[in-house]
Amino acid sequence: MQWEAITWQRMAERLAGHLDDPGRAPGPGSWQRVGIDGAPAAGTGALAGELAEALRLRGRPSLVVPADGFLRPASLRFEFGRQDVDSYLGGWYDTAALWREVFGPTDPGGSGRVLPDLWDPVTDRATRSPYVVLPPGGVLLVHGPLLLGHWFPFDLSVHIRLSAGALARRTEESARWTLPAFARYEADTDPASAADAVVRADDPRHPAWTGVRSR
Repeated sequence: MQWEAITWQRMAERLAGHLDDPGRAPGPGSWQRVGIDGAPAAGTGALAGELAEALRLRGRPSLVVPADGFLRPASLRFEFGRQDVDSYLGGWYDTAALWREVFGPTDPGGSGRVLPDLWDPVTDRATRSPYVVLPPGGVLLVHGPLLLGHWFPFDLSVHIRLSAGALARRTEESARWTLPAFARYEADTDPASAADAVVRADDPRHPAWTGVRSR
């Protein structure tokens, strides 16, 4: 891969420009959907926020949806223990709800009525958040871990990559048991190849990226 040094703000501006290209603009009654993939230590929400702001300055409405708002209840996440790697990879996130409440409404001709989150992992209760209507032509920004292994219909995908050493250093002690899960995700899904753009963020103060690669 060829890497270009860049700031997060400039990266967001470049991504917004890519989405705003006339050849990629959504048709009538359609939306664009962006996935920002990365481990919790990668800080995917920060880039999602920067991109939302860059889109706002271009007059484009957007909605940021964190994957962590679609965790399954603790009784299901911890069915095989609190540190089960297989469960984390395949059972922690309610992908069916994401398809139903987030991606389905933004299919062509959909309602645009998106549920921004479903479950609060701290209280282990439903969030009861109201639905948000994203106008046609808007951009859905979904961010979080393990996004590129579910065939979600992203028009643009970004993977924030951390080396194994950086991931270990920046992962909280209580979550270090997830490190084997991300190693398996790298091996099985190869998100750096699956994504349209890859960001190297071992030092978050000095990111570098591939740019948006042509497919």
